[in-house]
Amino acid sequence: MPNLTLTRRQNALALFQAFAEQALAAGTPPKGLEQAFAATLQVSPSMWSQIKSSRPIGDKLARQIEQLSGKAQGWLDEARADTSPTPAELAFLALSLKAWRATNAAGRKALREQMKALANANP
Repeated sequence: MPNLTLTRRQNALALFQAFAEQALAAGTPPKGLEQAFAATLQVSPSMWSQIKSSRPIGDKLARQIEQLSGKAQGWLDEARADTSPTPAELAFLALSLKAWRATNAAGRKALREQMKALANANP
């Protein structure tokens, strides 16, 4: 059974990520996004900071966060697959981009073919 405290924290962080991405796309400067998100949840910036790091989200606060975020009741309690890249995946992507940019068309074709062969060998 998934850990409810961890699930709620991960989902709250996912809500913040979506909030931040939307705000940044709209041209909002990054400074102050944490405080703005805390305000939308009607909690203090200090409380949001505690939630992010270690404070458990109780039932009352979970329902408050869901309601103010436009999510259905119980949304915060549902485990979701983590789709964000891991640090190792990000390092691989950075290395791949560096290799791609450092070569010519023939090298890019060879890289693409190697990747396709690896992907097809491990479906």
